[in-house]
Amino acid sequence: MTTVKLGLIGLGGMAGVHVGQLAGIAGARLAAVCDQDAAKVAEWAERHGIDAASRHTDAESLVRDPEVDAVLSITPNDAHYEIIRLCLAYGKPLMTEKPFTRTFEEAASLRRLAAGNPTPCMVGFSYRYVPAFRMAREMIREGRIGPVRHLFVQYLQQWGGTPFDTKMNWRLDRAITGTGTLGDLGSHMIDAARFLVGEPAEVASLMSNLIGQREDPATGAMVDVDIDDFAAFTAVLAPGIPAVFQTSRNAFGSQNQFEIAVYGDVGTLRMNWEEGDYLDWIHRNAEGSEVRERIAVPARFKLAQMQDFVDLVRGDAREERPMLYDGYMNQRILEAVVRSSRERRTVRIEELDDRDEGEAR
Repeated sequence: MTTVKLGLIGLGGMAGVHVGQLAGIAGARLAAVCDQDAAKVAEWAERHGIDAASRHTDAESLVRDPEVDAVLSITPNDAHYEIIRLCLAYGKPLMTEKPFTRTFEEAASLRRLAAGNPTPCMVGFSYRYVPAFRMAREMIREGRIGPVRHLFVQYLQQWGGTPFDTKMNWRLDRAITGTGTLGDLGSHMIDAARFLVGEPAEVASLMSNLIGQREDPATGAMVDVDIDDFAAFTAVLAPGIPAVFQTSRNAFGSQNQFEIAVYGDVGTLRMNWEEGDYLDWIHRNAEGSEVRERIAVPARFKLAQMQDFVDLVRGDAREERPMLYDGYMNQRILEAVVRSSRERRTVRIEELDDRDEGEAR
């Protein structure tokens, strides 16, 4: 088996999560690292036995590194566009963090750059790898709950709330993130709806800033915060399926509460990340009585995100893998949610036409 040599850009907290998965993957290893912080680069390189020539503080130098077969980009949102562009230009397979980009303009530009380019770009919609979500998708496609009539999705965290005295950071800076909780958590909700049921056709939304000032940790001064702490929206998924979404980082008591309910004519599926190895199925038995089953998800639905990326680099096809088009569509829908809230109207996704968007950067 040929070893897949990976280059990692961005050495923050999530980098450790992704690299931790590599230990269980045969024929894959970390071969190069990159971060603007040279001390982090040195520490990671020493820990993973990375040669001096493959220690980088510039993204382009890592992408060009001959020791790198494929790239992991685990960076803040404002770095996504340029790293994806470089990987497309140099023909290096890539897995990038979500949201795909900061803005729809950036996403549209990358889609145009990727047209006719065979370089694979996988997007880190990690909840496609929750076993319960994967099993639910198969059951929906098999018609086990009948035609889907509506669904509810919510993703709640608490760390942004007043009791936690959260200081200003990059996730709260519009110039870096594009949006707040919408892009951070809402992008996962949108992807889950697309993954499980279908494409949103229109949205109507409300976005709110709940905490307008936070302390700048560098100066101690209070600074204005201009991102959304809360977002809620309704959507119609093709072909006419209504859906309700809400997300907040100010939900006291919620650690990482991502949960979904899909309601069909003859059954309901309920799932959540915190108990991702179990799926609740409500349906009728042969006698017509209501049955509530808690299913332990079989092993065949379990797949690590990093394994999926290594398989992609090796050329293995997998239909449910999130790719560049999924990232682009996600950003398109996020933009529709933003416009709906700003303009106080329902926005159809088809209104956002690539041809009307200027080239990013």
